Amino acid sequence: MLCIRFFKRVSNNCETMKQFNVLWSGREYNSLENCVIAMRNGLLDVRSSIVGWYRNEAYRVNYSLSTNTQGEVASLHLEIQHNTRTLQHELLKRGDDGWKHNGNNAPEFKGCVDVDISLSPLTNTLPINRLSLSVGDSRVIRVIYFDLLSDRIHPVSQRYTRLSNMSYRYENVPNDFEAIIIVDEHGIVAGTEAAEMIQNS
Repeated sequence: MLCIRFFKRVSNNCETMKQFNVLWSGREYNSLENCVIAMRNGLLDVRSSIVGWYRNEAYRVNYSLSTNTQGEVASLHLEIQHNTRTLQHELLKRGDDGWKHNGNNAPEFKGCVDVDISLSPLTNTLPINRLSLSVGDSRVIRVIYFDLLSDRIHPVSQRYTRLSNMSYRYENVPNDFEAIIIVDEHGIVAGTEAAEMIQNS
């Protein structure tokens, strides 16, 4: 993964907004993602586009998500064009720790706090910042996993372990995959085995 990031800080009287414009390049799925992250008063708003080429087919993903003040995903709207099809997904967090998927109650996602989009390092950035682990600590979380190129969505368990100030170990639970994640000074994923930051402004 190659990641480039840009950073902007905008102050408006009593509130401060931080905005990051990030470009990630993914090796495994030959992808390029441009992600704009805006933070204001403890809330996060993300808008992102991904394009790529996998198994002799082009794909395109557009998504937007928002978080609550605890850093938990509150809503997600995602559209993918792949295999000559266009699919849309909308997730909304309910007040009882449940979810709605495309307008319907989704009890299978109850207890999930984060989402994980298979093509995007942004969805590793969210739990890393929300958990605020000390070095040596680890935590298992439940997430809604979007395996977009296989058209599968299901709940999974994942473990994050903080190895140093700037590095984490990510594991599926049970462990059939793990990766080392490097973050930058803002806690944004700057490199994994599958993708890396090109630019951040």
